[in-house]
Amino acid sequence: MMKAGVKAGLLGGIMGFLGSFLMNWLLMPIPETVLANSIGNGVTGLVSGFLGGFIGLYVYLKKVSA
Repeated sequence: MMKAGVKAGLLGGIMGFLGSFLMNWLLMPIPETVLANSIGNGVTGLVSGFLGGFIGLYVYLKKVSA
């Protein structure tokens, strides 16, 4: 179960990182440097995607066990 959560979290995190990084790099370069903005938003996407994967997995496990 924990391996599935880690895999889902990493996949969501990577997708969130790449999506945020590319969008901020190409579409919305606002702060002092584009690279700083892109890395900051990419890390935020990584964290949110990872947490989203874990929350989704645990909600699914709760429904299955009920």
